[in-house]
Amino acid sequence: MRGRRGDRMTISIQEHMAINVCPGPIRPIRQISDYFPRRRGPGPEGGGGGSGEAPAHLGPLALAPPAALLGAATPEDGAEVDSYDSDDTTALGTLEFDLLYDQASCTLHCRILRAKGLKPMDFNGLADPYVKLHLLPGACKANKLKTKTQRNTLNPVWNEDLTYSGITDDDITHKVLRISVCDEDKLSHNEFIGEIRVPLRRLKPSQKKHFNICLERQVPLASPSSMSAALRGISCYLKELEQAEQGPGLLEERGRILLRLNYSSRRRGLLVGVIRCAHLAAMDVNGYSDPYVKTYLRPDVDKRSKHKTCVKKKTLNPEFNEEFFYEMELSTLATKTLEVTVWDYDIGKSNDFIGGVSLGPGARGEARKHWSDCLQQPDTALERWHTLTSELPPAAGALPSA
Repeated sequence: MRGRRGDRMTISIQEHMAINVCPGPIRPIRQISDYFPRRRGPGPEGGGGGSGEAPAHLGPLALAPPAALLGAATPEDGAEVDSYDSDDTTALGTLEFDLLYDQASCTLHCRILRAKGLKPMDFNGLADPYVKLHLLPGACKANKLKTKTQRNTLNPVWNEDLTYSGITDDDITHKVLRISVCDEDKLSHNEFIGEIRVPLRRLKPSQKKHFNICLERQVPLASPSSMSAALRGISCYLKELEQAEQGPGLLEERGRILLRLNYSSRRRGLLVGVIRCAHLAAMDVNGYSDPYVKTYLRPDVDKRSKHKTCVKKKTLNPEFNEEFFYEMELSTLATKTLEVTVWDYDIGKSNDFIGGVSLGPGARGEARKHWSDCLQQPDTALERWHTLTSELPPAAGALPSA
C-alpha cells in the first residue's frame, strides 16, 4: 500500500497477518533419517561407491560413528555390538550395558556400564540415578535386581555385574529383560527416567552382546475406569480365549529350584541336594518370603521320608546347600516319586505354600528326564533347575507346619 509523502501508512489487520504468515520460498522438509548416522555399504545405493559426503544441509555429526556420537568406549573383543542410538540431543539419555547367557550354568549375566545425557530430575539440574532389572513376564519383586545409586550426575558410571540364576533355554526364547533407569529421592517416591526392553531371544549362548541404546518413555496403560463397557468385555473375552488356547494344564510359575540328585552305589541310597531357589513368589507384606524346602519320597507308608531345610529370612533368592539321604535299593527307587515343596515360614499361623515340583516316572519334561538320568547314571551328581508351580501335592496340603 502506498501513500502520499508525509502521510502515515496504515495497514489493515488482515494484510498484517498475511505478511507475517508468508515467510518466503518453501524449503524441503528434512527427513528424520537425515539426523542419524548412515552406514554405507559397498554398493552405489549404500553410498560406498560414491563420495561418502553427507547432504549439504546436514552437520558433521551425521558422518560420525555411533561411538563418537555417544562418547561410548570401544566394546571388548568378542562382544557383539547392538546400537540403534540417536544423536546427543536425546531427551532421556542413553544406556550402555553387556548381556551374556551362560547356558552351562543357566545364568544370565548383566553388566551395567554407564549412562550419558540423562534427563535432569532434581532442582539442581542433576539426578541420582540407579538401574533396575526385571524379567518379563514374571513377578517384578521376585526377579528385581538393582545397582547402586550414583549421586548428582547425568553421566553415571556403574560397572556393576548383576546375575540371574536358573535361566533356561525356554526363558531365553520367551522372556524379555526390562532395564529401567530411575532417580532416587529420599524424601519422596523415586522417579522414572526411561527404560529399555531387550528380548532375550536376541542373545546367543556364551556370546557377550554389547548394547548402547537410547532410553524410551514408559508407555502408560489405560485405567480400567476409563475403558468403556464394550472394551472391558472384549478384554475379558480375549483373556479367557488366551487361557483356553494355552490349555487347562498350564500352572502359575512360582519360582525356580536347583536340585542335585545322585544315587550312591556304595551307600545304597539316593542323595538329594537342595542347592538354592531363585525368583520365588513373595508371600509377606514386606514383598519378601521366609522360605524353606521340604522333600518327600512317595509313596511313604511309614511317613519317615520327610526332610526339611533351615529357614532363610526375608529373601526371594535363598541359598540352602543342604543334602538329604534316602537309603533304598535302585530297583525300589524306580517306583518312587520325589516331591519337593517350598514354603514361607510364618510365626503364629499356618505356613504359606509357595510352589512345588515332583520328580519321578509320572512326571513330565525336565523333571522326568532328571529322574531317569539319575537312575541310569549311578554315582553321578546331576544338577538341574526346575520350575515351581502353584499346584499343591495332595499329601503336602496336610503338612503346612514347620
